[in-house]
Amino acid sequence: MAVIGSCQQYKNPVWGLVSLMLLTLNGCSVMPERTNYQAQIIEEQSTVEAWQQISEMQSASTLTDLLDSPALQTLIEQARVNHPGLQQTLLTLQIRQVQLRQTQADQRPQVSVSSSHERQSSDNSFSSQLNVGWQLDLWGKIADSVSAAELDIVEQQWLYQSAMDTLAAEIMRAWLNLIALQHSIEIEQQRLTDFEQTELFIAQRYRNGLGTLEDVDSARTSVASSRARLVAAKEDLQRQQNDLRLLTGQIVPVELLTPTDYPEVVLPLAGLPTQTMARRPDLQAAFAAIQANDLRSQVAYKDLLPELNLQLLLNDSASNARGALFAAPAWSILTQLTAPLYQGGRLRAATEIAELQTEQSYQAYRELLLSAVVEVDQAISQEQSLALQYQHISTALQSAERNLLNYQQRYRNGLATILELLSVQQQRYDLQAQLNTLAYQRLANRIDLGLALGLGVEA
Repeated sequence: MAVIGSCQQYKNPVWGLVSLMLLTLNGCSVMPERTNYQAQIIEEQSTVEAWQQISEMQSASTLTDLLDSPALQTLIEQARVNHPGLQQTLLTLQIRQVQLRQTQADQRPQVSVSSSHERQSSDNSFSSQLNVGWQLDLWGKIADSVSAAELDIVEQQWLYQSAMDTLAAEIMRAWLNLIALQHSIEIEQQRLTDFEQTELFIAQRYRNGLGTLEDVDSARTSVASSRARLVAAKEDLQRQQNDLRLLTGQIVPVELLTPTDYPEVVLPLAGLPTQTMARRPDLQAAFAAIQANDLRSQVAYKDLLPELNLQLLLNDSASNARGALFAAPAWSILTQLTAPLYQGGRLRAATEIAELQTEQSYQAYRELLLSAVVEVDQAISQEQSLALQYQHISTALQSAERNLLNYQQRYRNGLATILELLSVQQQRYDLQAQLNTLAYQRLANRIDLGLALGLGVEA
């Protein structure tokens, strides 16, 4: 920075006015034309087509409206308080709030005081100085920095909300998965019971001279395989319980009370795309980031402009410390005008970097917008697909039930082999397990749809 002008104690105010007029003209020539990112975002959003509607869709305001369960609500509240990752996001928000106070300090005068003592031969000399400095915000650079810091807080608030919503959705899916895994264990336990009964029946027939040893081995193979699947299903349940502990931030294992059957999960209504975009916290955070970076780009250009600083100095000196405490101070006012002349292109490079960072944040918004649209479309399509799959598997299971009764009778009459009977039994339980998986996937997908539509939990 090079000093281009100064005025001691306002001795030449005319020169100061002329300098300010020249600086204003210079400032207008340095500032570039700003890109209207908000208009571009509105144009991007206007291209999104209305979501496909399904007759079962119902209006909902929050994620917890989709699934009414006090026990689940308790888990979400525990996670809000205990989850380490969410707490880190909250602490980041608090850091942004403190950083705003740091930035706002540049708008206020800076005061410093100093004192010194010098001894020469037998003489003591005490001096003190009070320095009050204030940078005039000619171009609004400090105001832009403060506004950018305020937008950083807005961005982090939305990011905290997004993290909280995502965590709540993960807890809801994990809670539903516990029910699904319990059903899987019940299905496998029933399969094992039937296979064990079939094994006893075949072994008895073999001892009576009916059937072969291969039939007994086939039955024993089915029983052993079923036992292995049951062990795996129980381990999956334990793993899911541990995952839920991680989500809720519980170090000590807690007893989780889950219903025996799936609860009703509402299919959320897909509103207009503009409403959805306004509700999604991740998109709101990305938009705040664009605004903050745009302001910082303006600050980078204003760093090329001169700065005007005012400084008030109070000096006092005496032969003793008491007399040097501003008993009869001498004061002076200094106005200092400084401007950058040459810094090797560092400031110009900073403006280019700031512009590129703003463009980068805009592209990040577009990426989130694209993901949001795809998430909603995919979830609606998945709802229809899972509904049809569930219907077809239900029909197949009914046929398998009738087929099993038929093969059991045919085997008793010697018209079917044991392998055929075991295959039909296996098919029935496989269809039951598949139907259970589809039921869980359908309910979990509705939670995904609610999250994609911007439904969250209350902050």
